[in-house]
Amino acid sequence: MILKHDNDNDAIVGVFLGGKMLHAGKVVNDRIVKSTTKTIDNLASEEEVLAEVINAINEVFDDEVKGIGVGVPSLVDTENGIVYDVQHIPSWEEVHLKDILTDIYGVNVYINNDANCFVVGEKYFGGATSKRNVVGLVVGTGLGAGVIVDNKLFTGKNCGVGEIGMIPYKEHNIEYYVSSKSFLSKYDMDFQTLLNRAKEGNKIALRVFEQFGEDLAMVIQTTLFAYDPEVIIIGGSTAVAYPFYEKSMHITLQKFPYKKVIENLEIQVSANVGMPVLGAAALFYDARQKKFVLN
Repeated sequence: MILKHDNDNDAIVGVFLGGKMLHAGKVVNDRIVKSTTKTIDNLASEEEVLAEVINAINEVFDDEVKGIGVGVPSLVDTENGIVYDVQHIPSWEEVHLKDILTDIYGVNVYINNDANCFVVGEKYFGGATSKRNVVGLVVGTGLGAGVIVDNKLFTGKNCGVGEIGMIPYKEHNIEYYVSSKSFLSKYDMDFQTLLNRAKEGNKIALRVFEQFGEDLAMVIQTTLFAYDPEVIIIGGSTAVAYPFYEKSMHITLQKFPYKKVIENLEIQVSANVGMPVLGAAALFYDARQKKFVLN
């Protein structure tokens, strides 16, 4: 089955604002034809971070662009395009992002949670085009989930569906144990250093990722109880380390009480590094009510 959408030739700018990374791209015909990636100071003022976002959009925006989609790690008033309490960017407590960008660029602007963008991107452009019930787990600086139920993005009243990283777990919350920052908080070592050491066969690094897989399996079990998807797609910066935590994750998942659920579950790793940008751009199709057509 192949998912199609209207107006494939529309040029859309997708923007993904992570904890410390900012990605922007011009998307045409399901491809990113121009892009930029920047490291931002996530502790900067609201105005400084906003200026970084605008500068990134300027690098990929042109007269062909019909709309802008933005994914942010926060709760979002999707109707009015207001973002609240952006995780890992403390100065963004309430930013009327849609109004600001509409005034500057004069095109339709759509704002949503970053994990929602990710799962919509996988539905339109990635590994979930033939699936009706999908969860996208974004395991990066933080941990969030985007949820599609019966081919529809499920966000809840406050765009809070999928904020599973905030669920209490052990002595902290789930995000403390399952995110890239967990390596610093638990082991005083950054993710990339641990990954490099795991590739070299370092036993301590390998054990760290084994534990990470066990904790991620608990996230997946929580997801199964809550949403019972047919596929879970893992994205975010930690996805590149999947070979080092895959085995322990699957072993732990065998403890799930409903064996048939595990047998039927498909787990994927996002195959497209540009999915955050593609997903943000896909907000244009979703918000304009372009329906999924499955052949």
